[in-house]
Amino acid sequence: MFKKILIANRGEIALRIQRTCQEMGIKTVVVHSEIDRNTKCVKLADESICIGSNKPIFSYMNIPAIISAAEITNSEAIHPGYGFLSENSNFAECIEKSGFIFIGPNYKSIRMMSNKLSAKQIMNEMNIPCVPGYNKKLSKNPQEIINIARTIGYPVIIKSSGGAGGRGMRVIYNENDIVNAVNITKSESESTFGNSEVYIEKYLKNPRHIEIQILCDKYKNAIWLGERDCSMQRRNQKIIEEAPAIGISRKIIEKIGELCINACKKINYYNAGTFEFLYENENFYFIEMNTRIQVEHPVTEFITGIDIVKEQIRIAAGKKLKYNQKDIKFKGHAIECRINAEDPLNFIPSPGYIKNWHSPGGAGIRIDSHIYSGYHVPSIYDSMIAKIITHGLTREQAICRMKIALSEIIIEGINTNISLHKKIMIDDNFIKGGININYLEQTLSKN
Repeated sequence: MFKKILIANRGEIALRIQRTCQEMGIKTVVVHSEIDRNTKCVKLADESICIGSNKPIFSYMNIPAIISAAEITNSEAIHPGYGFLSENSNFAECIEKSGFIFIGPNYKSIRMMSNKLSAKQIMNEMNIPCVPGYNKKLSKNPQEIINIARTIGYPVIIKSSGGAGGRGMRVIYNENDIVNAVNITKSESESTFGNSEVYIEKYLKNPRHIEIQILCDKYKNAIWLGERDCSMQRRNQKIIEEAPAIGISRKIIEKIGELCINACKKINYYNAGTFEFLYENENFYFIEMNTRIQVEHPVTEFITGIDIVKEQIRIAAGKKLKYNQKDIKFKGHAIECRINAEDPLNFIPSPGYIKNWHSPGGAGIRIDSHIYSGYHVPSIYDSMIAKIITHGLTREQAICRMKIALSEIIIEGINTNISLHKKIMIDDNFIKGGININYLEQTLSKN
């Protein structure tokens, strides 16, 4: 097992990884930007190194600086968390070629799956259903683009092959807009992701967003840890996640889970990963694979009792999975609310000084957060400052505990979206379950 791991991230996920390392007896090195020198994970680390100024490109996405930090601290492995460089195949390759271990999949697997178009082509070969569309590189010929969209049938969605975080997508409802929309999306994709390649799919009007968590070791042992429902979204950004997904046949879920782990074995994928699907009319459609730990991993940990970060570290160290599929038992229901530093009405980010922070508690309540009273939320990074995760023997109990947690939490000095979560927890359709990815947007537009 590793003696020292460098954590190449910040905020709650850096602290989350650090706590698991401490439990495993592994020392941690935390790299940070100038503005993050007073964060909780930096203060609790065995060692910390400032690797650059506040902009991510000069710090958390500065590959030479991170590699250098690993070298001078004699770290053995690097955990990327999520976001930043976590799905950057060049980063994973540099780590490997520098003599360190990347706590994640092989860089070739990341490269293979990070391009959404090539990932769809691979999944089709593995008999995993994909959203109907044109799974090849688009021609520059306007008439060919028009013909492709006609064949698929409107509405269609144009997606960036290198898109992430809900960006790089555009829905088109009629033929007059298709060519211009493709050109705009290509331009935006090039400037945002460094890749101008786009593709076209059928736009599903009211699907649910369901994802499958997998774990695979380096010996082709693979398991799936159930599904998560991430349909409560705003502008393709997840707000609430839960597990399991209600109202979907277990036989269908189990079939998809088996297809996912079989695909991993065939492509020699190892470590943690998530297959993301749209679900509509009792059909699953693959949309992408995330080759990293997910923000919403705690809901899966609650219902399975498995520490996914610990398993990531064990797999990276060359250990075999401790579990077979038959060992995986699902217990109860879990819900996660993402607490963001933003105005709950117009969603404008709200950075600033936290005057008072009080964390909720009680049975079945978990808080993943790096903030504290006196902490200054910077404006330059993602606005998520905490995650509340609740677990109950039933979904009703998990919701009840979430209501308790939301009523107890105190964050003074900045705006947060806590009031939005409170409204969702008493929303009749949410309580009923099975809402689609457009539900929150449509509900907010009525208010």
